[in-house]
Amino acid sequence: MNTQHDLEVLLKSRTPLLVIESGEEKRVLELIKSACLNMQTMLFSWKITEGLRRVDPDYSPQRHNSEPDKVLAHIAAAKTRAVYVLLDFHAHFNDPVLVRRLKDIVLSARETGTTVVLLSHQIKLPGELLHYSGHFEPALPDDRETRRIVMEIADSRSQELASGMVNIDQDSLDQVVSNLQGMTALDVSRLARNLVYDDDAITHSDLPGLMKAKYELLKNDGLLSFEADTANYADVAGMQRLKNWLGQRKQTFLFPDKTPGLDPSRGVLLLGVQGCGKSLAAKAVAGLFGVGLLRLDFGSLYNKYHGETERNLRESLKMAEIMAPCVLWIDEIEKGLSVGTEDGGTSNRVLGTLLTWMAERTAPVFMVATANNIKALPAELVRKGRFDEIFFVDLPQKDIRAAIFQIHLEKRGLDAAMFDLDALASISEGFTGAELEQAVVSALYTSYARGVPLSTGLIESELVNTRPLSVVMSEQISALRQWALERTVPAD
Repeated sequence: MNTQHDLEVLLKSRTPLLVIESGEEKRVLELIKSACLNMQTMLFSWKITEGLRRVDPDYSPQRHNSEPDKVLAHIAAAKTRAVYVLLDFHAHFNDPVLVRRLKDIVLSARETGTTVVLLSHQIKLPGELLHYSGHFEPALPDDRETRRIVMEIADSRSQELASGMVNIDQDSLDQVVSNLQGMTALDVSRLARNLVYDDDAITHSDLPGLMKAKYELLKNDGLLSFEADTANYADVAGMQRLKNWLGQRKQTFLFPDKTPGLDPSRGVLLLGVQGCGKSLAAKAVAGLFGVGLLRLDFGSLYNKYHGETERNLRESLKMAEIMAPCVLWIDEIEKGLSVGTEDGGTSNRVLGTLLTWMAERTAPVFMVATANNIKALPAELVRKGRFDEIFFVDLPQKDIRAAIFQIHLEKRGLDAAMFDLDALASISEGFTGAELEQAVVSALYTSYARGVPLSTGLIESELVNTRPLSVVMSEQISALRQWALERTVPAD
């Protein structure tokens, strides 16, 4: 989209009243100024604190034309082809006389060649003017403009430094530019300035802070939460097949232009036994890709008023696109999409909204959905093509159980070499990763209570006295594993 060209087309078409809603007043004024210069048309701007001022060239303001009625009278009397930008003029629409005067100017615009532009962050036109107005929405900075803004700030900082230049890692710069997409030029400049001036560098370490700052700038009503601490993928024991699959698609997702002919990855469904690491894997996807992680709470979407639930979902998905590139994590998706008739059709409408977005989205949003009960999910969601792949996260095998014990011991500052990990893995068959962690935690409480160091024996005792989920709910888990055997790809 060429913002400059589109604006010139509107002005050349002699739209008598042009409405521009934008928080970037200076940027929009510069766009209008450039358009008027190309069209060889005079440009005036007005604000109540300054009065009327010719912008091309830059003349002193006419303070005698500062009052709204005075400036409208001046425009009506001028009868000269020109563009008049009135800043925040909508605040005076409660005066019917001013509305009528503006309408008179608009009605005679075809003879005078006058175009009135109303510019403010938000404008509600009186009904009398709606029929004569046109709207223009300035496009957000594209990749080239975003890069230019970032580099101008980096160059400016380099000139200020007495020793050397701003350290710029090119791959990190590409990711910074990508992460700043969807922001206004003002916000791009603000975030880039904070990033550069923080450590006089643009490196990979800047990305998490940048993504968090972008979220804080854009966050809405709490339906989406930003997971700041995405787990390092090394913290996920096993799931090697899933890791390899994601590794092959990282470049395609982050830089689709550099991998022509390959469709960008869209997402995965992680199905499996509860407590086996699906949520940790979802967090780790964002860590592996080096992008932000947004978690969508389906429970908070639902509203008792008709249509509000779907609207909440649309707004959440829209914000995910603004945050792109990112990972959108929907945990226990079956709880929000279990289709029934008792909710007045809300679940069906929510499902339809989500499926449409999944099929039509173009923004780089990688969706990770986790589920425990595949039978509760609608068939439309799990059919081929909705997700790139469906992975099954099963109970951990012996070597993975040993790795899990090592991770949780070292996480608590203990030397894993002092424990018989092979023995612990052997007696913990059928345990989930969460249950293995809890065994370590419970054994630590016992060791503190007894005043003795944590040992292999204490952990073994906790394991022996625990009935794992695979035993307590053996029928359900066996049925789930049997279903997944021929329908999913093993994560390990």
